[in-house]
Amino acid sequence: MAGPLPDPVRPADFAPADPRKAELGRLLFFDPILSGNRNISCATCHQPARGGGDGLSLGIGEGGRGLGPDRSGGSGADRIGKRVPRNAPGLWNLGHRSVRALFADGRLETSDLYGNGFASPAEEWLPAGLDGILAAQALFPMAAEFEMAGNPGENDVAGAVYDRIDAPWPIIARRVKAVPGYGDRFVAAFDEVARPADVTIVQIANALGAFLNAAWRSYDSPFDDFLSGRADALDAAQLRGMRLFYGRAGCDSCHSGPLLSDQGFHALALPPFGPGRTRPFDPAARDLGRVAETDRLEDAYRFRTPSLRNVALTAPYGHNGAYPDLAGTIAHHADPLTALDRWRPEMAALPDLPWLAATDFVVMQDRREMARHRRALDIRPVALSAAEIADLVAFMGALTGRAARNAPPAPPAAVPSGLPVE
Repeated sequence: MAGPLPDPVRPADFAPADPRKAELGRLLFFDPILSGNRNISCATCHQPARGGGDGLSLGIGEGGRGLGPDRSGGSGADRIGKRVPRNAPGLWNLGHRSVRALFADGRLETSDLYGNGFASPAEEWLPAGLDGILAAQALFPMAAEFEMAGNPGENDVAGAVYDRIDAPWPIIARRVKAVPGYGDRFVAAFDEVARPADVTIVQIANALGAFLNAAWRSYDSPFDDFLSGRADALDAAQLRGMRLFYGRAGCDSCHSGPLLSDQGFHALALPPFGPGRTRPFDPAARDLGRVAETDRLEDAYRFRTPSLRNVALTAPYGHNGAYPDLAGTIAHHADPLTALDRWRPEMAALPDLPWLAATDFVVMQDRREMARHRRALDIRPVALSAAEIADLVAFMGALTGRAARNAPPAPPAAVPSGLPVE
């Protein structure tokens, strides 16, 4: 093998998590009270049974109905106005100490730029006192119109979003602490909370962060066993795949370290579709990736390297869920431009929404945009046979933890708000 094997993931790689805060975070994670219209929770798009994803290429947020691939876009005046621009990522091991950036474009990073510990869309308005990057990231879906906030005019949270990004958070905090079942739990879990009235969005975010840190750890995969000295932990196909991964296929040039991510940003020419996510002054339905955050042209079309831990549980794959299976996404990495030419829209897991169909794939008709997309490529082709791709898929399966497969975080039977638990 050309590259060195990483260290296994260990419990010591995570910051301690207070069990009381984590349990409170679990209730909040499954409670629709955090959404503008009280109709969607964090768990709607981050389902434990799907490794923290939702089984869709692009999510259906506020206004949708149902779960997973069967989720619809709603109907009538309440139907969704846009798909969520990016694939819902898995949640495993995001509390690992090595994680320093989140979201596909890295728009949340640990940084002293604004004096609050993070560079984020909230800039200096991100509240102080957040325990870490997981607590910080929990705030942004609540302030996103098409994810959890809802449309202007529908509720006070959605209206506040358009005043300033931090404006909805106090409204959500007032909702939560007014529920007796929550107020008492915050008093018990947080030393700085003497009475329910003291609860702010900071404690809500820290509780969610504690849950994501404590409940979504995974370090009991066959690969971890192999790294810890059990030579028989991998079967023959998995061993061949591992040697390819750290050898001729060069996968570890980006998927390195214990989480199999270099935490960097790379352009892969993945098939573009959906509403896109780009700079505010750019009206095109395209996704420019990292450049939207840095304004540096060299960052165009680059996206954060995802961790491959439990990747077999989190289909579809890519920042926009372009590929339905691991074999397809591996083949794309091996020969990106050929795979891009062969890709077909029916490969995307997109529930049929006729009122959005005209724009779902419009970017692929823009010849100039597609030419720019093809030129931005950070990986070189490598010849892989079908058998070698199958071996790499087998190795991906060896990254699945036993607990992640058999005992993912469980939803509560009920939440203090009394709202339905999906």
